Amino acid sequence: MTDSALPLAGLRVLDISSFIAAPAAAVVLGDWGAEVIKVEGPDGDPNRSIMHDSSNYPKAEVNYPWQMDSRNKRSIVLDLKKPEARDALDRLIEKSDILICNFPPPVRDKLRLAYDDVKKVNPNLIYASLTGYGETGPDRDRPGFDATAYFARSGLLDAQRYEGGPPGVPGPAQGDRATAMALVSSILMALIHRMKTGEGSWVGTSLLGNGLWSCGVIAQAALVGAFLPHRPPPERPRSALGNIYRTADDRWLQLTIVRADRMWRPLCEALGMPALADDPRFAAEPERRTNSTELARIMSETFATQPYEHWREALAAQAITFGVISRPQDVPDDQQAVACGAVVETAIPDMPRTLANPIRLGFAEQRIAHAAPALGQHSEEILREAGLSASEVAALRTAGAIR
Repeated sequence: MTDSALPLAGLRVLDISSFIAAPAAAVVLGDWGAEVIKVEGPDGDPNRSIMHDSSNYPKAEVNYPWQMDSRNKRSIVLDLKKPEARDALDRLIEKSDILICNFPPPVRDKLRLAYDDVKKVNPNLIYASLTGYGETGPDRDRPGFDATAYFARSGLLDAQRYEGGPPGVPGPAQGDRATAMALVSSILMALIHRMKTGEGSWVGTSLLGNGLWSCGVIAQAALVGAFLPHRPPPERPRSALGNIYRTADDRWLQLTIVRADRMWRPLCEALGMPALADDPRFAAEPERRTNSTELARIMSETFATQPYEHWREALAAQAITFGVISRPQDVPDDQQAVACGAVVETAIPDMPRTLANPIRLGFAEQRIAHAAPALGQHSEEILREAGLSASEVAALRTAGAIR
């Protein structure tokens, strides 16, 4: 399929955002055919150097964060503190369909980039806003990252910790990528609204809102006054059938057996312990819950006798719901990840494979990933397409408004 046949082909997106969640939303739109212009300040998006700047990023010779979050984009550098650059941006806004912005509200107001400002330039524009904590309320002006807003403030970190232990620290950008998909969804709804009415609109989402949505079971329980104590350790779980176990080759399995009474006997068969099914201590779910520590001990000792491959076959043969707890180093060899289209080939010479966005369409395939742009690589090209003359571009460059 050619790029012109992709469902979002013909749409122009201005990605005036930084770091990960909002730029990742722009990536998804570009994957499905939109033209994405990355608008950066003179120093560039900090995501260009985050691999080196953050101690939590694995180090590599390839700048993989930038390649993944800016593939298929073009870059223009505009110093929006200069009025000449702001005027040039208006020329781009006039010819665009979607603007993605994640500046905190005070910065937007200072740069005249709030929705009320840009809709005067282009009433048909879809303005997509990503914030840490939302557009209203006492914390609306606070900057937020996924670790602080999505994970910490939402209760996700506390809900997952074991009793007596500290909250865990999330890996880089885990909440950002989930939030990006919510922003994409809001943009697509705005496009439908524009198709029906011809009107542009404001849409948005927040890291906090998405974190609470992800923490929905626990957060909704709290809203009706229901709480659980912190999770007990694996050796004395609430349920031994919803627990983690280590195999002989130092892999970990996650059991998630919901229909416990129905699956109890098949589980005992898979464990090679059919007599356990009739043990009165574990005969039904109430007894298994009451004696979960003893059952977890038996299962833990059993799982430790064989490697993962043995248990994968034995559990699958009995249709037991389980999953291996994969390590990051397992991803390159995960055949299922390739087969389901989650890991795909690219046109980037030093990064031949990448992660696809998770949307699948029966009528189209995602655009292949091409290299992310150098800082300001397409500045003149983009401005000329917007209708500026060569002399106007030169004047902007002389004024230091572009690079």
